[in-house]
Amino acid sequence: MKISAIVAACAVVGVVAFAGIQLWRLQSNLATAPLNLGTDDSTQLPVDPKTDPIQILIIGTDTRSGNSGYGSTELAKGYGHADVMMLMQLSADRERVTVVSFPRDLMVPLPACEDPLSGSISPQQPLGQLNSSLSNGGPGCTVATINEMTGLTVDHFMMADFNAVKELSKTLGGVQVCLNRPVHDGKSNLDLPAGVSTVQGEQALAFLRTRHEFGNGSDLDRIRAQQSFLSSMVRKVKDNGTLSNLPRLYSIAETVTRNLTVDEGLSRIPKLVSTATRLSGVDLSEVAFVTVPNEPWTQNPARLQLTRPAADELFATLRADGDVTADDDGGRGKDASAPSSSDRPSAPDSAPSGAPGAEETTDAPIYNPATIPVQIVNASGVEGRSAEILQQLQSEGYTLATAGPGTEVLPGTQLFFGGVISEQIALQVAAELGIPDSQVISSASVSGVKLSIGADFAEGVKLSEGNNLTGLEGQTADQVTCQA
Repeated sequence: MKISAIVAACAVVGVVAFAGIQLWRLQSNLATAPLNLGTDDSTQLPVDPKTDPIQILIIGTDTRSGNSGYGSTELAKGYGHADVMMLMQLSADRERVTVVSFPRDLMVPLPACEDPLSGSISPQQPLGQLNSSLSNGGPGCTVATINEMTGLTVDHFMMADFNAVKELSKTLGGVQVCLNRPVHDGKSNLDLPAGVSTVQGEQALAFLRTRHEFGNGSDLDRIRAQQSFLSSMVRKVKDNGTLSNLPRLYSIAETVTRNLTVDEGLSRIPKLVSTATRLSGVDLSEVAFVTVPNEPWTQNPARLQLTRPAADELFATLRADGDVTADDDGGRGKDASAPSSSDRPSAPDSAPSGAPGAEETTDAPIYNPATIPVQIVNASGVEGRSAEILQQLQSEGYTLATAGPGTEVLPGTQLFFGGVISEQIALQVAAELGIPDSQVISSASVSGVKLSIGADFAEGVKLSEGNNLTGLEGQTADQVTCQA
């Protein structure tokens, strides 16, 4: 009996010691940096993890450290630029996650920042490119910039480099991505066929870095691909039960911490793990990835600026711990105090130049359906779907709609537009079929409107998959999207 007790005690001590060693190893992997260079640390109020929403800024740096094959070795020095900036808000009740992407070319006020490593001071700028904030003093300067822009207070940050993407995708056993056409991109080295593929390592990184092969080749199209990748990753983690499986979670933590810089408040491994486990019960439809409302900068259309008042409404929703997904009444969210806005365009005074004519009555479609060409492609895997949707559109007056041949099966339904067709026209067609705004995509390879019917729209004439985002660009994690 005594021997058994001694053995049991030794086993407990051994387990505790092993756990302590594991935590120490993970802890030693992490690098830290100051949280907010824009204010004194004493002004950063503590967060109550039980009652407060939490804001975490996720930064992807373009530094080539250890990855010189991706570009100039100059980028291997210092902090690099913020290639990816996503503000993740965990709602106070931990039932929603909202991730807001900020384009790197966004022109915003930049605060003065003192580099904690060199002591050099970057002066305040009335307007500067958002991604340069990182090189002005590290992640704490980017945090200060986001705080000033949004009126929020970022509680933590995580900064990762190229290696983090490669290693994490391997640890997860790959992430599924979807392409509407084959892509062979010599700039990013992405080489994938049309349809669904599982990517990890170099191909996962290439998918996230590819820019010119998606959509119109803009940074906004790359953001869309990133949101699609992250949604797929969330679905995989959720399906595998990773967030409630501590051994698997610590395996991921081992991978992540080797390639992560965080603020001191998030540098304790138990806190990182507990933050992740609290998200295990979040429904996929309540994980929203959105892009901050933006438009071409008036002084240089190659850069972007915030779209007002839409961006202010989004920031107000976040400050109120509100929901960016549509409620049953189509509003901006059940808990939001921000002004609501319709997710469908109002009738313009006149039709855009070169676009089909507009109807003037409020009950009729904004644009004359008989002037809108729609090509229907069946990627649902169900024979006859193109003919069914064609019949539906023609009954609504879309007499120029045509049904093309079937293609390989794709998981998600998407509506592409290009040429003289505006987004407002494409949204009208999408509304006829219940297709969410997040599945309406501009494409340089499309002239007119092209509807790709996916496996999620295998029956019926109205698609009802996933929450809508009330006029915001993005998607929820339960939506499967493919890149054009």
